[in-house]
Amino acid sequence: MKRMPLTITLIAASFLLGFAFKTIISNKKNTKMKKVTGIGGIFFKCKDPKAINEWYKTHLGFDTSPYGTSFEWRQIDDSTKKGLTQWNPFAENTKYFEPSTKDFMINYRVENLEALVEELRKENVTIVDKIETYDYGKFVHILDMEGNKIQLWEPKD
Repeated sequence: MKRMPLTITLIAASFLLGFAFKTIISNKKNTKMKKVTGIGGIFFKCKDPKAINEWYKTHLGFDTSPYGTSFEWRQIDDSTKKGLTQWNPFAENTKYFEPSTKDFMINYRVENLEALVEELRKENVTIVDKIETYDYGKFVHILDMEGNKIQLWEPKD
């Protein structure tokens, strides 16, 4: 009779420890990598990019160049780190957004572009091109489920 409470206590303790261990292991496996960290840019087609640049400069105060404008901001987690979001009009006949037929393209800032591309491949996401590296970061283009071309950018902050 004295063994019964001890046995029940041991079974309950084993169950709880097993459950806790499984929960810890499951949480580690389900931890997904951080993907998109922000919007890196907004690109759109227009009839006259030069005139659009001038309109936004005149009426909204954009500091435009032939490449649109860059909005500088500071990261919330570390205010010593700066970031940029690019705004850029393209000519309406640009081929840059292809294979998408849309008049816009969004650039998303990401961390660890190579790992993200590998994960996207496993998820059967269409990768349009190869990762390219420039002085200001790495880029690749993908298509979403509706055929919108998306630019992924891992900046060199």
